[in-house]
Parts: sequence; C-alpha cells; structure tokens
Amino acid sequence: MGIEVRLDHMLLERRMTLTELADRVGITVANLSVLKTGKAKAVRFGTLEAICRELDCQPGDLLRYVDTD
Repeated sequence: MGIEVRLDHMLLERRMTLTELADRVGITVANLSVLKTGKAKAVRFGTLEAICRELDCQPGDLLRYVDTD
C-alpha cells in the first residue's frame, strides 16, 4: 500500500516549473522536491491548499492511493 504523489504530472499539465510553484506557494524548492519525489512523510493542509490553489486542482489530483499487493 502507498500514496503516489502526482505533482510532476500536474506541473507538466500546467506548464509550470517546480521553482515557479515553490515561489508561488512560499516554500523552498528543496521541501517541494521532497514532496514531489514521494519522500515526504507528511504534508500540511495549508501547503496542500496553496499547491491546489496555484495548480487549480483538487488534492485527489495530486495524491493517489496505490495498492502494492
């Protein structure tokens, strides 16, 4: 079981760079990169809300449950 982060997909669709999103959201590129690569252990709702606002998407567009069995 796991959570797949689809931030790369959303950035491609929106033609936005990770750096541009980090600037708009107000977090570091390094922290956003940790989320993008799926290495984050948690994400604050405020951060998720800001990402969704800037990418004009829903949380379910960014995060997906994947059954690894």
